[in-house]
Amino acid sequence: IAAVEAGARQVHATVNGLGERAGNAALEEIAVTLKILYGYDIGIKLPLIYETSRLVSRITGVYIQPNKAIVGDNAFTHESGIHTHGVLAHPLTYEPIPPEIVGRRRRLVAGKHAGRHGIMEMLEEMGVKVSEDELKVIVERVKDLGDKGKKITDADLLAIARSVTGKVRPEECRVKLMELAVMTGSKVIPTASVKLEVDGKIYVAAETGVGPVDAALKTIEKMLSSTVKARLKSFRLEAITGGSDALAEVVITVEDDRGNIVSARAAHEDIVMASVEAMIEGINRLISIRREG
Repeated sequence: IAAVEAGARQVHATVNGLGERAGNAALEEIAVTLKILYGYDIGIKLPLIYETSRLVSRITGVYIQPNKAIVGDNAFTHESGIHTHGVLAHPLTYEPIPPEIVGRRRRLVAGKHAGRHGIMEMLEEMGVKVSEDELKVIVERVKDLGDKGKKITDADLLAIARSVTGKVRPEECRVKLMELAVMTGSKVIPTASVKLEVDGKIYVAAETGVGPVDAALKTIEKMLSSTVKARLKSFRLEAITGGSDALAEVVITVEDDRGNIVSARAAHEDIVMASVEAMIEGINRLISIRREG
């Protein structure tokens, strides 16, 4: 940049700053600086900068660090909170250039600093409408995951929102999970111990199964057999994002002895917890249907 200011008319740069040793001047950074800050006609289509950067990364196998200017994943990413409120109201407070100039788009992620305004904005972009009470629960779930070091992606947030908005109203829940403990291992029979509150009374039971999920769900079915005879009809597990700490979404259908069938879902970073929450949600729905019928 200093050389151009001094009169140089040719610049050597490489996409993503690739080079044999410590690299070269990054084309995307120089191009944006000369065009935006200095007003030079550089003959480069800036909206293709990001696409080109990704193409070069895929071809060369050289990873782009997240905090790299212009093309890094974090360059136009903002975590929910006061920061997000500011960037939505006045983008220049946190973004020196509009992301669209370089073929990017602003991305909001949720984490431990999540705020209601940012979460609501993300949900609205996904076409999800929630009530104030539902939004409060969603924000609490996001903050809880954020405190555990997880960044919540759009897919994670959508799964959380779906599990919250589909729940039976708290005042109608006759069955509530109080405690859950599971034990499993290579030479241990998977066992689950569950503590439930049913109509204000506390019940505790344990059961074994082929795995911790099976053991937990069998325990719940056994405990509630006198309230509603329900059985698991179908079970589907989806890992929302990659990694061993991925948020899991469980979608189930539950059938009672009267032939009523309901579906329920729950999202949690623990597969067993997601399964149990979905099962209890399904049973509460069955109880509600039986009461209305």
